[in-house]
Amino acid sequence: MLVTVKLFATFRNGRFMSEVREYPPGTVVRHILVELEIPEKELGAIFVNYRHAETDYELKEDDVVSIFPLVGGG
Repeated sequence: MLVTVKLFATFRNGRFMSEVREYPPGTVVRHILVELEIPEKELGAIFVNYRHAETDYELKEDDVVSIFPLVGGG
């Protein structure tokens, strides 16, 4: 199945901004994090189809996954 993965802020460094990727049925968001070597402790938010989702969300054909890092500031 084809899924669009969008990375934001520091997660783009050395990776990509947006990419359509192919995954087998039953893939969950956590699989993408592992594949892209994004530690869950650095994860700020995940959205699937512009709605908040958890790492165990099972992806479907044509989903759009947006992955944001924690935001720091002062």
